[in-house]
Amino acid sequence: MITRMSTLFLRTLREDPADAEVPSHKLLVRAGYIRRVAPGVYSWLPLGLKVLKNIENVVREEMNAIGGQEISLPALLPRDAYEVTGRWTEYGDALFRLKDRKGADYLLGPTHEEMFTSLVKDMYSSYKDLPAILYQIQTKYRDEERPRAGILRGREFVMKDSYSFDMSDDGLDAAYQKHRRAYQNVFDRLGVEYAICAATSGAMGGSASEEFLAVSPNGEDTFVRATDGVYAANVEAVVTQPGQTRPIEGQPASVEHDTPNAETIAALVEWARGAGITVDGREVTAADTLKCVVVKVTKPGEEPQLMGILVPGDREVDFKRLEASLEPATVEMAVEKDFKNNPFLVKGYVGPKALAANDVAVLADPRIVEGTAWITGADAPQRHAVNMVCGRDFTPDGFIEAAEIREGDPAPEGQGTLTLERGIEIGHIFQLGRKYTEAFDVQFLDESGKRSVPTMGSYGIGVSRLIAVLAEQRHDDKGLNWPMEVAPFKVHVVCANKDEAAAAAAEELAQALDEAGVEVLLDDRPKVSPGVKFKDAELLGMPLVAILGRGFADGTIEIRERGGETREVPAAEALEILLEAVAQG
Repeated sequence: MITRMSTLFLRTLREDPADAEVPSHKLLVRAGYIRRVAPGVYSWLPLGLKVLKNIENVVREEMNAIGGQEISLPALLPRDAYEVTGRWTEYGDALFRLKDRKGADYLLGPTHEEMFTSLVKDMYSSYKDLPAILYQIQTKYRDEERPRAGILRGREFVMKDSYSFDMSDDGLDAAYQKHRRAYQNVFDRLGVEYAICAATSGAMGGSASEEFLAVSPNGEDTFVRATDGVYAANVEAVVTQPGQTRPIEGQPASVEHDTPNAETIAALVEWARGAGITVDGREVTAADTLKCVVVKVTKPGEEPQLMGILVPGDREVDFKRLEASLEPATVEMAVEKDFKNNPFLVKGYVGPKALAANDVAVLADPRIVEGTAWITGADAPQRHAVNMVCGRDFTPDGFIEAAEIREGDPAPEGQGTLTLERGIEIGHIFQLGRKYTEAFDVQFLDESGKRSVPTMGSYGIGVSRLIAVLAEQRHDDKGLNWPMEVAPFKVHVVCANKDEAAAAAAEELAQALDEAGVEVLLDDRPKVSPGVKFKDAELLGMPLVAILGRGFADGTIEIRERGGETREVPAAEALEILLEAVAQG
């Protein structure tokens, strides 16, 4: 059936919406694909819904190809299952929580590990039932504190989540690799530019974890790539190359100095140079100083606890990396009240010794290893200690990935250096292991007749987010540019000629395309100028546009490939040329 612009539920806008910050948000609203209802909540209009369903179909085809079976679980979920795993608390304010009329607690599902695990426990009992891959494409809910960028960061979104169940770790690895290939197929079919990055598991738990990040300057995630290898990782998952240990014996004793007005690293370095202090015969730099950052760490269901984070003075603490390392705890900087309540904390002059002496856990950057010497706070006003040696004058309780990653840092395994890029998370795959099956006491009979706990994988794709990603990566200054695979219509026929013959020819071309199985949009609006029709065609972003304009009087039709070439073709050949272009994708 031909869709006509004259009756399509659509209103294009010439101006960007006031709250839009990124191109995808601006263009999807202006082109009439989505409409804002509330912060982070959007309605899908006819064009947007068609793109959404087309992406769902690509995902569904690739999931079915690896043996996935589609189900649909409720979005309204009881509290009990999430109490079993502790995630009712761990998710914190990100959960939408509600009560029914009887006072029972429910949540709107942010993800469904608990539900899938319970379902498999209920349905299966033997190794003969496995392996199994189950998936759903469903709306999820997360109470984002600051929803932004339209459907890139919303409170309601469509996601494909799948779960594998196997009796062995080898089976889990096989399911993981199947999903990895399926995800590559999905994103390749959509024409997304992406990187596969090592990642942290976060509140999901588990071991192996990789993110698929779409490359975009407007991405919220920072990731790294190696200049001389294949290594790529989300910045939170980057493993710092450890420092070189040094012999402690023979190193000079630590000495405390008066360091007036040296509460910053820059001021401390200036003081050290003015005092003639050197390190290995060279001038002191910020990298020779040691920052002691005091934070408050709150584990789910517990009171906040102070913690000291040690990083080289030339680095800042990256709180996303820090929180990823301490997941599921939350982290915030210590505030003035914390310093007043703990007199051993001397603001601007905190060192590791006082923290340890007062039972405050101290975690260090991997560069801070045995035998390395530092200039750091002496836990007294206006005083610093020079030549504080790790392993002699202080000993960290452990190590943590918390320092910022920089362009040019060494890549692992001699793969050159790291480059920093921005990306948008579009997929995440985890080897969960037995975290959830153990929590729900899932036990199946194995091949030897013994009861054994199956292992799980969890795999997500941001289906609705992919629409915004394609808009981000493929737009130009005129509008959207959809790939053939997911465009709401393959061909946009524009009658830009008031001649009745041209209108009839446009109708005939659209009808022929429709009969050939090609989805077609016909701009048949009688009182709209050619200029407006052209601008709308560019804004809406169909892959192919056939224009019956001035040239039609000479027997030609203009065919435009969105973002590509424009050519005049004989009207009699237009159908064949369009069908060939659609077939080639």
